[in-house]
Amino acid sequence: MLKSLMANKAKEELEQEIVDKEEEKERYLAERAPPMHSVSMSLAQLTELCKELHSKIAVVDEERYDIEAKVTLNTREIKDLSIKVLDLRGKFKRPSLRRVRVSADAILRSLLGSKHKVSMDLRANLKSVKKDDTEKKRPVEDSDWRKNVEAMSGMEGRKKMFDAAKGPAQ
Repeated sequence: MLKSLMANKAKEELEQEIVDKEEEKERYLAERAPPMHSVSMSLAQLTELCKELHSKIAVVDEERYDIEAKVTLNTREIKDLSIKVLDLRGKFKRPSLRRVRVSADAILRSLLGSKHKVSMDLRANLKSVKKDDTEKKRPVEDSDWRKNVEAMSGMEGRKKMFDAAKGPAQ
């Protein structure tokens, strides 16, 4: 619904923009080139009009030529500058970064300032783990590994592994 409304609004704005451009074009042409009534003009007036139009065309051509020359100059300058940038990038190697060891106290001092004397023992907040607990959780299999490889080889073994992985999740 929202998409269609936005599309309709964009379509209306596009049509309005086209109409505005046409109106501006007509206004500009009316301002720059007023309508001519060549039927009621004499031969001398027509030749004078042709000379006037020819001089206006020459002025416009000069402006167009100047603008084209500026554009080509700017594009050439842009190409030269981009080549210089690429050359500069290639000449310098980036230095390899070194690891800097900073203690937690130094970080806190830099963040809080030298006024505050804060020392945090980050290890005090850690949970202690007993080795006995970790050994109990991990069952030790004393089976022969060759039997396991033979049982899991082929498509039957893959099916067993898939079923085993699928089973506890359900």
